Amino acid sequence: MRTLTVAAFVSLDGVMQAPGGPEEDTSGGFRFGGWIVPYADQTTGQAVQDLFSLPFELLLGRRTYDIFAAYWPHASADSPHHTIADLFNGVPKHVATHRGDSLEWHNSHALPGNLVDAISALKRQDGPRLLTQGSGDLVRQLLAAGLVDELRLMIHPILLGRGKRLFDDNAQAAAFTLLSSISSPGGVLIARYTRSGEVRTGTFQGGGGR
Repeated sequence: MRTLTVAAFVSLDGVMQAPGGPEEDTSGGFRFGGWIVPYADQTTGQAVQDLFSLPFELLLGRRTYDIFAAYWPHASADSPHHTIADLFNGVPKHVATHRGDSLEWHNSHALPGNLVDAISALKRQDGPRLLTQGSGDLVRQLLAAGLVDELRLMIHPILLGRGKRLFDDNAQAAAFTLLSSISSPGGVLIARYTRSGEVRTGTFQGGGGR
């Protein structure tokens, strides 16, 4: 068995659309593409390096796959991101797509048949953890199916008001435990959560609100 980690850049109101650049995803008239760039510093950079420090295989939605495939194979050796490029170019990439014959990036594989069944089968295999970056539509399906074991969130101190969100009303109820958290000088909260069972409820006794 292996685990599935969702890593995401999010705003305070949960938007995850187009964090890296203006042209990344303008669907729906989104006009704030590149909103994480002003907050990038050594702390956030180290958090990204830490995320990729353990073995992983990528699990991607088609839109994110196409964005990555257009960039990472062409990253130059003197790029500041060349270490990540080497990792991404080498690891297996499992892609939610109906156009499997168009996956040209090295070591890319289309998920067969029903998406939830295919990812459940991947999780039952031995191997490194599955890691999802971006891929909002895919992530929302994973959350609805209860397949997410860990959340790695970088929560930025901005409200974007509109855009594609990490969570929707279909997410399966679950409790998570905060394993670690730090903040960057720019106010980015970097938090790691692992799934810890069912949601617990209770009531306050003794009229504490009187």
